[in-house]
Amino acid sequence: MQTDSPFNRLATTPAGAVTLEIDGQPFIAREGDSVAAALLAAGAVPSRTTPVSASPRAPYCMMGVCFECLVEVDGLANVQGCMVQVIEGMKVRCQSGARELTEGDFHEAV
Repeated sequence: MQTDSPFNRLATTPAGAVTLEIDGQPFIAREGDSVAAALLAAGAVPSRTTPVSASPRAPYCMMGVCFECLVEVDGLANVQGCMVQVIEGMKVRCQSGARELTEGDFHEAV
């Protein structure tokens, strides 16, 4: 899923490569990158749409404050992509609208 991205990296020491899947397409990210940085580098924006108006959203603050980078990571929805480092074999899906809850999503009160 290599694309031309307006996301430009600063010159740094070379890092290892990690292969992950973004919306079913393989992508090679830098070891140590956050999921949000990998999405930007892949040109995978918007990374989600809002539940009410379906407005496109993409990573913004990159420090866990704005919640604009919510994605599904390895089957877990509403993960802040900027707070999770990429790992080999990770599967990332961009979110569209509201999350659908299933029976396994509910926890009994103790």
